[in-house]
Amino acid sequence: MASINYFSQKPRFKLQNPKKISAWIKRAVEKESASIISLNYIFCTDEYLRGINIQFLKHKTFTDIVTFNYNPSDTEIEGEIYISIDRVRENAEIYKTDFTTELNRVMIHGVLHLLGYNDKTRAEKGEMREKEDSYLSLRK
Repeated sequence: MASINYFSQKPRFKLQNPKKISAWIKRAVEKESASIISLNYIFCTDEYLRGINIQFLKHKTFTDIVTFNYNPSDTEIEGEIYISIDRVRENAEIYKTDFTTELNRVMIHGVLHLLGYNDKTRAEKGEMREKEDSYLSLRK
């Protein structure tokens, strides 16, 4: 049974339409011929996520997302996705998009990582962006 859960650190962040978002994420995962065992989103601040980035990845930079994959299979998702709401807000302004679209892009970006997609090279980044755009168009 697919389990998608949403949590937040302080300050409190409440995701709008979590049932609709969960259905959209499940559709995207199914299009990749995969399924969700357990997926937790944790919304947090820049500082909180930077602490995770330093502790687990040894990166001292701010980031919008850190993904932890607890299942090496590319067909069964089990993981946690930490998202900085501060960074999403700032990126929405930088990329001249609305907050919800940028948040959804980051959310599906984490799922794509759990499905085995990477974004280290230019080609991988291009493929990742194409997938993000494709799945963003499936939101209803």
